[in-house]
Amino acid sequence: MALYVHKYGGSSVADADKIVNVARRIAAVHDQGHQIVTVVSAMGGTTDELIDLARTVSNEPDPRELDFLLSTGELVSITLLSMALRSLGYDAISLSGPQAGIRTDNSYGRARISQVDPDRISRELDAGRLVIVAGFQGLTPDDDVTTLGRGGSDTTAVALAAALGADRCDIYTDVEGIYTADPRVVANASKMPEVGYEEMLELAAAGAKMHPRSIELGAAYNVPIYVASSFVDATGTLIRQVSDDRQMEDRIKVTGIAYQSNVAKVTVCGVADRPGVAAGLFEPLSEAGINVDTIVQNTSADRTTTDISFTVTTDDLPRALRVIAPLETALGMGQVISDPTLASVSVVGSGMQNTPGYASRMFRILADGGINIDMITTSEIRISCIISRDQAQEAVRLLHQGFELDKSR
Repeated sequence: MALYVHKYGGSSVADADKIVNVARRIAAVHDQGHQIVTVVSAMGGTTDELIDLARTVSNEPDPRELDFLLSTGELVSITLLSMALRSLGYDAISLSGPQAGIRTDNSYGRARISQVDPDRISRELDAGRLVIVAGFQGLTPDDDVTTLGRGGSDTTAVALAAALGADRCDIYTDVEGIYTADPRVVANASKMPEVGYEEMLELAAAGAKMHPRSIELGAAYNVPIYVASSFVDATGTLIRQVSDDRQMEDRIKVTGIAYQSNVAKVTVCGVADRPGVAAGLFEPLSEAGINVDTIVQNTSADRTTTDISFTVTTDDLPRALRVIAPLETALGMGQVISDPTLASVSVVGSGMQNTPGYASRMFRILADGGINIDMITTSEIRISCIISRDQAQEAVRLLHQGFELDKSR
C-alpha cells in the first residue's frame, strides 16, 4: 500500500461535473489499495470574486479579515468533493487547513508554513477514510486563519506529503506536465518526462507552471512531485532528484524557456552613494512583504550618487511606490521612475554551470529578433532578461527555436 497526496487546482473543480470527475479519480486510486490525501483549491475564479466582493465594501480590506474571507473558497470545494465521494459510496472527510494541522506565521496574504502536525490526517487514514484538505490556508500561533498566497495549494500539498512521509505528491492541473516552453505560446514545445528539482526551481521562479515554494519543499524533503492533467489520462512530468548520468551532449542542452508577463521596474535616482543606503531602501520593502527580483545599481562618475533599479510584480508596484515615498529624506534620493509594462524571459539549463556561451547566444538571438534588453540577471543555471511585455511571447518562440528545443530530445 502506497500513500499519495493529490492536489487539484481551481480549473479541475470549477463546476459540479468536474468535482464528480475528481471524485472518481480519487476513488480509482483508493480501489487500487492505496491511501490518498487530496488537497483542493477553490473553484475556478472564486478567489478573485471574493477579492472583488471585499473591495466593494472596503477600498483597503483589513488583511486579517480578507484572509478569513478568502479561506472560505476552499471550504466550499472540499465539502462538495467529500459529498461527491460519499455519494459514490466512499467514506470521505473534509478538513480545513487548520484542522489538517497546517501552522503558519502571521504574514496575512502570503503566510509561510512553519510546521505541519499530521496527527488528525493520520487518524482519519487509519480509519480507512479518504481525506480532503483545503489548500492555500493555515493557522497562526494566535489561532487566526491565514492564506499562503500565489501557489498556496501546491505548497500545502507538498508540505503534507513531506509531513506524512508520502510516496509521491501528484499535482493535477489543466496542462499535461512541464514543457520546454509554454505550449500555448510555442506550438511545438515538448513535454519533459522528468526534470530535476534544481532546474524546476529555476523554471518555476521564472514563471513556469509550478510555484517555487512547493519545489523548494520537495527538494528539501526529497518528495517526488508528479505534474499531470486532471482532464486526460496522459503521462505527466516527474520532478525529483535526478542523477547526472546523462550523455555529454544532453548535459549541455538548455532544459526550457520560461517567462513572466507581470513585471514592473522601479528606478530610484540620485541616491546618496554611502554605506547603508541599499539596506535603507530594501529593508522597508521586505518588511512590507514585497518580493524584489532583479536589482541593478549604477554609481555616478564622481561616486557621490547612485541610481538603483529593481523589479517587482505589477500587483506589488503600487505598494512598493508607497513604501518608497517616505524614504526621500533618509536616502537623499531624487526622482522615482516606474515602468509597469515589462516582462522577463529566461533560459534554464544545468549545463550552464560549466559551459560558456549561453549568455552571448541568448543576447544574439534576442538582438536578431529586434528585442531590446532592459535588465539582465543570472544564476548558475538561469539567465533572465527584462524586456518589453509586448515582445515576451515572441522572445520565447525565438529562444525555443534558437536553442534547438524544437528538435527531438
